[in-house]
Amino acid sequence: MDYCLGDGDGSATIWSAELNVDADDDGIFDAIGLDFDGDGRLDDALTDSDGDGTADHLLLDLDDDGHPEASFTDDGSGTWAVGGQIRWLGLDGVELTGGPLVDFDGDGQVDDRVLDVDRDGLADRVLVGDEAYVDVDADGRWDVRLADSDGDGAADAASEL
Repeated sequence: MDYCLGDGDGSATIWSAELNVDADDDGIFDAIGLDFDGDGRLDDALTDSDGDGTADHLLLDLDDDGHPEASFTDDGSGTWAVGGQIRWLGLDGVELTGGPLVDFDGDGQVDDRVLDVDRDGLADRVLVGDEAYVDVDADGRWDVRLADSDGDGAADAASEL
Protein backbone atom coordinates (compact mmCIF):
# COMPACT_ATOMS: atom_id res chain seq x y z
CA MET A 1 0.00 0.00 0.00
CA ASP A 2 1.21 3.52 -0.74
CA TYR A 3 0.99 6.35 1.77
CA CYS A 4 1.93 10.01 1.74
CA LEU A 5 3.54 11.89 4.63
CA GLY A 6 4.51 15.54 4.88
CA ASP A 7 8.23 16.22 5.33
CA GLY A 8 7.81 19.25 7.60
CA ASP A 9 9.08 21.68 4.97
CA GLY A 10 5.87 21.86 2.93
CA SER A 11 6.77 18.94 0.68
CA ALA A 12 5.57 15.36 0.95
CA THR A 13 6.98 11.93 0.20
CA ILE A 14 5.10 8.89 -1.04
CA TRP A 15 6.13 5.61 0.58
CA SER A 16 5.15 2.00 -0.07
CA ALA A 17 4.93 -0.84 2.44
CA GLU A 18 3.48 -4.31 2.69
CA LEU A 19 0.34 -4.73 4.78
CA ASN A 20 1.32 -6.11 8.20
CA VAL A 21 -1.60 -5.33 10.55
CA ASP A 22 -5.11 -6.74 10.82
CA ALA A 23 -6.92 -3.51 11.76
CA ASP A 24 -10.45 -4.95 11.60
CA ASP A 25 -9.65 -8.28 13.34
CA ASP A 26 -10.86 -10.47 10.46
CA GLY A 27 -7.59 -12.46 10.21
CA ILE A 28 -6.38 -10.66 7.06
CA PHE A 29 -3.70 -7.96 6.96
CA ASP A 30 -5.40 -4.74 5.82
CA ALA A 31 -3.19 -1.97 7.23
CA ILE A 32 0.38 -0.85 7.80
CA GLY A 33 1.52 -0.62 11.42
CA LEU A 34 3.54 2.46 12.40
CA ASP A 35 4.35 4.45 15.55
CA PHE A 36 2.70 7.83 14.95
CA ASP A 37 1.99 8.62 18.59
CA GLY A 38 5.65 8.22 19.60
CA ASP A 39 5.12 5.57 22.27
CA GLY A 40 7.71 3.20 20.77
CA ARG A 41 5.10 0.61 19.71
CA LEU A 42 3.75 -0.17 16.24
CA ASP A 43 0.19 0.22 17.54
CA ASP A 44 -1.03 2.84 15.07
CA ALA A 45 -2.17 1.94 11.56
CA LEU A 46 -2.66 3.33 8.07
CA THR A 47 -5.62 1.84 6.19
CA ASP A 48 -7.05 2.08 2.67
CA SER A 49 -10.80 2.34 3.20
CA ASP A 50 -11.72 2.92 -0.45
CA GLY A 51 -9.53 0.11 -1.87
CA ASP A 52 -7.50 2.24 -4.30
CA GLY A 53 -4.09 1.09 -2.99
CA THR A 54 -3.31 4.33 -1.15
CA ALA A 55 -3.69 4.87 2.59
CA ASP A 56 -6.48 7.29 3.40
CA HIS A 57 -7.01 6.78 7.14
CA LEU A 58 -4.65 6.91 10.08
CA LEU A 59 -5.87 5.14 13.23
CA LEU A 60 -4.15 6.04 16.52
CA ASP A 61 -4.23 3.92 19.66
CA LEU A 62 -3.71 6.77 22.11
CA ASP A 63 -4.17 4.81 25.34
CA ASP A 64 -2.40 1.57 24.29
CA ASP A 65 -5.50 -0.60 24.76
CA GLY A 66 -5.26 -2.14 21.28
CA HIS A 67 -8.16 -0.09 19.87
CA PRO A 68 -7.87 3.21 17.98
CA GLU A 69 -9.32 6.28 19.68
CA ALA A 70 -8.47 8.81 16.96
CA SER A 71 -8.85 8.77 13.20
CA PHE A 72 -7.37 11.11 10.62
CA THR A 73 -7.85 11.29 6.85
CA ASP A 74 -5.39 12.23 4.10
CA ASP A 75 -6.39 14.16 1.01
CA GLY A 76 -3.23 13.01 -0.82
CA SER A 77 -1.12 16.02 0.17
CA GLY A 78 0.53 14.31 3.15
CA THR A 79 -1.50 16.45 5.55
CA TRP A 80 -3.60 14.32 7.86
CA ALA A 81 -6.76 16.01 9.13
CA VAL A 82 -8.96 15.01 12.03
CA GLY A 83 -11.57 12.67 10.72
CA GLY A 84 -13.39 9.53 11.59
CA GLN A 85 -16.69 11.13 12.49
CA ILE A 86 -18.64 9.95 9.50
CA ARG A 87 -22.44 10.19 9.79
CA TRP A 88 -24.73 7.45 8.55
CA LEU A 89 -28.18 6.03 9.08
CA GLY A 90 -28.50 2.55 10.45
CA LEU A 91 -30.89 0.15 8.74
CA ASP A 92 -33.42 1.17 11.41
CA GLY A 93 -33.19 4.85 10.31
CA VAL A 94 -31.32 6.05 13.41
CA GLU A 95 -28.45 8.46 12.70
CA LEU A 96 -25.04 7.36 13.99
CA THR A 97 -21.49 8.75 13.85
CA GLY A 98 -18.06 7.17 13.97
CA GLY A 99 -15.94 5.11 11.70
CA PRO A 100 -14.36 4.12 9.58
CA LEU A 101 -14.68 0.77 11.41
CA VAL A 102 -18.11 0.25 13.00
CA ASP A 103 -20.59 -2.43 14.05
CA PHE A 104 -23.15 -1.75 11.31
CA ASP A 105 -24.79 -5.18 11.36
CA GLY A 106 -25.21 -5.30 15.18
CA ASP A 107 -23.21 -8.50 15.70
CA GLY A 108 -21.11 -6.96 18.49
CA GLN A 109 -17.95 -6.83 16.34
CA VAL A 110 -16.47 -3.56 15.06
CA ASP A 111 -15.66 -5.15 11.70
CA ASP A 112 -17.84 -3.27 9.20
CA ARG A 113 -16.49 -0.29 7.28
CA VAL A 114 -18.33 2.97 6.51
CA LEU A 115 -16.95 4.89 3.54
CA ASP A 116 -17.32 8.58 2.80
CA VAL A 117 -16.05 8.53 -0.78
CA ASP A 118 -17.03 12.13 -1.59
CA ARG A 119 -15.73 13.35 1.82
CA ASP A 120 -18.86 15.27 2.73
CA GLY A 121 -19.06 13.72 6.22
CA LEU A 122 -21.95 11.43 5.26
CA ALA A 123 -21.32 7.73 4.53
CA ASP A 124 -22.19 6.71 1.00
CA ARG A 125 -21.17 3.04 1.28
CA VAL A 126 -20.95 0.45 4.03
CA LEU A 127 -19.05 -2.82 3.65
CA VAL A 128 -20.47 -5.65 5.78
CA GLY A 129 -18.85 -9.04 5.18
CA ASP A 130 -19.84 -10.11 1.67
CA GLU A 131 -22.41 -7.32 1.32
CA ALA A 132 -22.30 -3.60 0.61
CA TYR A 133 -24.97 -0.99 1.20
CA VAL A 134 -24.94 2.00 -1.15
CA ASP A 135 -26.60 5.42 -1.03
CA VAL A 136 -26.94 6.02 -4.79
CA ASP A 137 -28.80 9.35 -4.62
CA ALA A 138 -26.81 10.99 -1.76
CA ASP A 139 -29.87 11.50 0.44
CA GLY A 140 -28.29 9.73 3.44
CA ARG A 141 -30.46 6.60 3.15
CA TRP A 142 -29.35 3.19 1.87
CA ASP A 143 -30.86 2.49 -1.54
CA VAL A 144 -29.19 -0.70 -2.77
CA ARG A 145 -27.73 -3.82 -1.14
CA LEU A 146 -25.05 -5.60 -3.16
CA ALA A 147 -24.06 -9.18 -2.38
CA ASP A 148 -20.95 -11.18 -3.34
CA SER A 149 -22.08 -14.72 -2.56
CA ASP A 150 -19.12 -16.48 -4.19
CA GLY A 151 -16.42 -14.26 -2.64
CA ASP A 152 -14.77 -13.23 -5.92
CA GLY A 153 -14.93 -9.50 -5.11
CA ALA A 154 -17.68 -8.73 -7.64
CA ALA A 155 -21.35 -8.27 -6.78
CA ASP A 156 -23.55 -11.21 -7.81
CA ALA A 157 -26.85 -9.67 -6.80
CA ALA A 158 -28.37 -6.27 -6.12
CA SER A 159 -31.61 -5.49 -4.34
CA GLU A 160 -33.37 -2.23 -3.58
CA LEU A 161 -33.95 -1.40 0.06
